[in-house]
Amino acid sequence: MFEISSLVSFVVVVFGLFLIPGPAVLLTATRSIQGGRKAGIMAGLGIATGDLIHTLFAAAGLSAILMTSAVAFNIVKFLGAAYLLYLGIRAILEKPTDPQLPKISQVSPLKSYKLAIFVEMLNPKTALFFLAFLPQFVHAERGATFVQFLILGLIFVFLGIIYTTMIALGVRVLGRVVKRIAWIGRWSGKIIGSIYIALGLKVAFQQK
Repeated sequence: MFEISSLVSFVVVVFGLFLIPGPAVLLTATRSIQGGRKAGIMAGLGIATGDLIHTLFAAAGLSAILMTSAVAFNIVKFLGAAYLLYLGIRAILEKPTDPQLPKISQVSPLKSYKLAIFVEMLNPKTALFFLAFLPQFVHAERGATFVQFLILGLIFVFLGIIYTTMIALGVRVLGRVVKRIAWIGRWSGKIIGSIYIALGLKVAFQQK
């Protein structure tokens, strides 16, 4: 269904996105520092659950569009590519900032999990990202598109769980790491912007 090179590209891009401190990383880090490893792991699982829900909605909606019209699906892909290009250019042009841990109240691991689900589910930027990101790796001629979307989404969620769990387990050194990665804050816009732009251009090259 998927070419190995396509899956490898997907995994590399996902890891590249994870390495830039974002809301999910900072939320997991904060929960870990305030509530311990278990709270941090549960927050990561909550984020992954929210991402899985976004995946299911994106897979169902985009697959339905493809069943209606292949042309309409290609339009969605180009709109998604354009959105990624926009995100990339905006990220590169934004003034760099140092990553800061948000101030949130301490809660139990179970509540940390539930809150993380709602935070991720109710984030419209996450929904738009999934709608723009996943179609770039889906090809109708390679099988059921819903299954392709689901597999990609599950890979994204699985890698996210591994990454956030590693953050939670490394809570003892997290404080020192955050202080030492100030350079990432200065370069994160250019790094993630380049990833978004590369994804956006990927469609244009595929169509030639």
